[in-house]
Amino acid sequence: MVSATTVSSSEPLSLMEGSEIKEEVMEGFNVKKKIFVAGATGSTGKRIVEKLLAKGFAVKAGVRDVDKAKSTFPGDNPDLQIFARNVRFRFKETEIVARIVVKADVTEGSTKLAEAISDDSDAVICATGFRPSLDLFAPWKVDNFGTVNLVEACRKQNVNRFILISSILVNGAAMGQLFNPAYIFLNVFGLTLVAKLQAEQYIRKSGINYTIIRPGGLKNDPPMGNIVMEPEDTLSEGSISRDQVADVAVEALLCPESSYKVVEIVARSEAPKRSFEELFGSIKQK
Repeated sequence: MVSATTVSSSEPLSLMEGSEIKEEVMEGFNVKKKIFVAGATGSTGKRIVEKLLAKGFAVKAGVRDVDKAKSTFPGDNPDLQIFARNVRFRFKETEIVARIVVKADVTEGSTKLAEAISDDSDAVICATGFRPSLDLFAPWKVDNFGTVNLVEACRKQNVNRFILISSILVNGAAMGQLFNPAYIFLNVFGLTLVAKLQAEQYIRKSGINYTIIRPGGLKNDPPMGNIVMEPEDTLSEGSISRDQVADVAVEALLCPESSYKVVEIVARSEAPKRSFEELFGSIKQK
């Protein structure tokens, strides 16, 4: 089970107001908003964790590979909790020690995920992705059923904020992009984009306040150019740094304009720099 935690009066308080997660301070009582990140040790997920911590959030990192988690997040950070398979971790927070023995594998059903998320999480960010293999069902296990499991876990714990990292071209067939090389390549591994699209549709029907982020080709390099944000089913090419994807995911928690929207993002050197409020505000809800 997940133990309760206490906080000191030196920590900032963040309160949920509608769809916006906003930091405030109340005299004598301070709490940090907790965000559960699924896929926290992935190339994009770890950047999301780092940026959340830098923004003052507490983070629950859902991982499957314990050794990778230890190397990805070295040292003790009182604002970071790692939820892993059959492993006990100890984290000091003020005057208590939290002991955690839970599983956080999106492919193993919503009940155990709900235990990991628990009722003290304020939002979930899903940055999972299957690893290419000979298992043609892998994309469906992770990108479809795994995402659905996370949504159901949120509903069990009354967590009403969900951010999904998806991909451009998920609806490529409807866009007339069946012969787009990127659409063909990404669907070679078990119809990955089809699996992602069906997961998106499930989220949109769930009633949960969502933001679905569809990035272009993901790059590990530092950002080159400014973020371009377009409505769903608009972009069919382009790339973006994972750092910028992580920025968009974190800022979606802070911008009420991001609620109930699907956005597509790439980076372009000629694009003007715009605030995240402007970017999200330029996209209409559907």
